[in-house]
Formats: sequence, C-alpha cells, structure tokens
Amino acid sequence: MNQKKLTGIAACAVAGMLTAMTAGAQTGSSMGSTGTSGSMAKMSSADTKFMTEAAQGGMEEVELGKLAATNGSNADVKTFGQRMVDDHSKANDQLKQVAQSKGVTLPTEVNKSQQKDIDKLSKLNGDAFDRAYMKMMVQDHKKDVAEFKKESKSAKDADVKSFASSTLPTLEDHLKMAQDTASKVGGSHTASMSKHTTHTKKTSSSGQ
Repeated sequence: MNQKKLTGIAACAVAGMLTAMTAGAQTGSSMGSTGTSGSMAKMSSADTKFMTEAAQGGMEEVELGKLAATNGSNADVKTFGQRMVDDHSKANDQLKQVAQSKGVTLPTEVNKSQQKDIDKLSKLNGDAFDRAYMKMMVQDHKKDVAEFKKESKSAKDADVKSFASSTLPTLEDHLKMAQDTASKVGGSHTASMSKHTTHTKKTSSSGQ
C-alpha cells in the first residue's frame, strides 16, 4: 500500500516536471521570437534602403572595374579599376554579413540604370573608355561619399552605422584617386576646362 502511494507520488512528480519543462520551452521560444522581431523592428526603412543601394552600387563598381582592366588603355585607369574590384568586393562581403544578421535580403543584381551604364561602357575602348569611365567614377564616388557620410551619422542601427563609418575613408580615398586619374585622361570637367583655357591662351597669343 505504501509502495503504491510512493509510486503514485513519483509519477505525479515526473508529470509535474514534464509540464514545467514544456512551459519553459514554450516561454523560451516565445522570448526568442520576440527578440528576433525586436531586432527586425530596429531596422528603419532608411537603413534598409541604404543597405540595398550600397549593395547595388558596390556590385556596379566591381563590374565596371573589371571592364577597366580589359577596355581601358591608360595604366592608371587599369590600376584604379582593379582597386575598385578589390575594395568593393571586400565591402560587399562585409555588408552581406551585416544584412544577414539583420534578416535583410540584399539584391543580387544591379538596377536597370546601373546596367545601362555597364552596357554603355562595355562598348567603349581605349581613350574613349578611359575618359567616360573616370568621369563616371568621379560622379559616383561624390554621391557615395555623401550618402555614406550621412548614414554614418543618422543610421538607427549600430551595425549599419559602423559599416558606413568604416567604409567612408576608403570611398573618400577612391574619390581623390578618381579625380586625379580623371585629370590625366581628360575625364573630368576640371581637366576639360583646363585644356580649353590653355587653348584660348594660345589662340590669344598667336592673335597678338
């Protein structure tokens, strides 16, 4: 009789433990899902848009950099192109890691406008390519520097802000390099103005 009571008590104890474990697991699962949704909620639309555009911009820079190696004629242009492939591939990988940790799906292709730029430059070769490519690189990196600088200050997500801040110096270096290279191949407004001014002076001198 006592043994039956003990057995009953033991059975009740085991049942109680199982119930508690099940409730604990459900609570843990609920907390886990809440934590995930909370993390997702922190991603503002502005941060998500920045990540999307940064990913597409990075992919375009890599593709155009590859073109520079084959279609360019100036050694500095080829060097710049390779720098774009190396640096933007690295930045793209870092951005993918951030996006994955936030549950954000990044695009795997450039947008239509960027594809048009790639198609346009792919039809050029030699000096014509050098000028058009470097002009585009100056314009693109001015825009990139402005956007990354803004995101490094205004990003809501700490990891996105860190990515923007750490990538900004590289983009600023790219811009300076692009401007210097563009001035050598005539791919910048400044270079064109300089040539025009020189030509005007020569014409004026010969007129005198």
